Amino acid sequence: MVSPADILAAFREVTNVKQIERSELYGLLQDGIMAALAKKYGPNVQAEVEIDDEKGGIKIVLLRTVVDVVEDASKEVSLADARGFDESFEVGDVLEEPIDFAIFGRAAVQAAKQRIIQRVREGERSKIRDEFSTKLGELLSGEVQQIERGKLVVMLNKFREAEAIIPYRDQNHREHFHQGETIRAVLKRVEETPKGPRLILSRGDPLFVKALFKLEVPEIQQGIVEIKASAREVGSRTKIAVFSKDESIDPVGACVGLKGSRVQAVVNELGGERIDIVPWSPDPERFAKLALAPARVARVFSDPATKTIQAVVDEDQLSLAIGRNGQNVRLASELTAWKIDLYSSREWLERGAEGGIFAPLPGDEAADVRLSEIEGMAPATVAILEEGGYKTLNDIIDLEREDFIKLPGITLEDADRLMGIINELTDEGSDGASAGDDKGEAPDAEGAGPTPVKQG
Repeated sequence: MVSPADILAAFREVTNVKQIERSELYGLLQDGIMAALAKKYGPNVQAEVEIDDEKGGIKIVLLRTVVDVVEDASKEVSLADARGFDESFEVGDVLEEPIDFAIFGRAAVQAAKQRIIQRVREGERSKIRDEFSTKLGELLSGEVQQIERGKLVVMLNKFREAEAIIPYRDQNHREHFHQGETIRAVLKRVEETPKGPRLILSRGDPLFVKALFKLEVPEIQQGIVEIKASAREVGSRTKIAVFSKDESIDPVGACVGLKGSRVQAVVNELGGERIDIVPWSPDPERFAKLALAPARVARVFSDPATKTIQAVVDEDQLSLAIGRNGQNVRLASELTAWKIDLYSSREWLERGAEGGIFAPLPGDEAADVRLSEIEGMAPATVAILEEGGYKTLNDIIDLEREDFIKLPGITLEDADRLMGIINELTDEGSDGASAGDDKGEAPDAEGAGPTPVKQG
């Protein structure tokens, strides 16, 4: 015979393993007992269940409605049977019948236990979804629990019940981890499986580099500096393009840190992978020049119809612009989302003579970008400028502070902000910073000049 103490002990075993709160345990017990009652009396059974955890007692009262003709025996009782208990019963009354726990057999207890296990699993899956659905792109840490068929199975530090893996394609194959080692990775996506949600982590995605910079750079955490684009060849080189919403903060310097401390911390985590940090620009021609760093680009010409950039470099810069096995230009193309064709100055002149290239465009001027598309340009300011006949960047690029102040509605602060935007978009100063090899140089946070960054 199964006693209340037996079923309570069985349920505690399940809930202790799953670390369930006491209040949640009561709900699960009641649900499990209702499953056992349904197995014995029928699916529509109605009952009241009271649990005395201290004394190990369970009080069960079966509730059945008194009717003339019984259609569902699990929740109804005939008037004649009800009056067998009490002559005062009438149709519509509810018969409360205490149930002796001894009527439950092992099968019923097992059914209750399975219901609880199912509820616990559903609760765990729901918690995992709620916990991680908003954490895509964030760093997670844990321990390598298992290595199977190339993938790493990770036990997370703060949510050990979650299934987390790093697939083979999301690993940096220059790294080698062993069972029991601590590991950090970025949450790439949450994947639904028949067993519940699975967390897909990555150390090979550009998201991992972004997450590391967010960890190291307070300005990125605060939303002042933003990584607008990134391109990566795992284990070899990464390029990121950064933008500052505050004109007083240099986004490249913020990411580099004092004497390269911030970028070097990222390089170390990536095992010495080289990182190029360049300013982002809404002008595709200027952005392409910056993205090809550390090479110096003489001129660029763009064809918006085909999203193609033709970049001209001096002879001594060509190999640097191309990079080892074409890596530099390939990453620059991915970073800008434009196809970039490189030419030496000699080849450019020869091809120009044959008429096989674009008509020359003013390569040192900004592309004609609408004011509304420029990052940091307030809509109210755009409206005032357009009313004054200024609709694109080229329309305002040669204006001075005094010209802006003459426009009705433009304040001194607005004029200063506009001049700052123009200076940012037309400044041909520093092309950015590189870190991760012996040749890379990174300016310090104070702008005091290049500081050699040793390989991590």
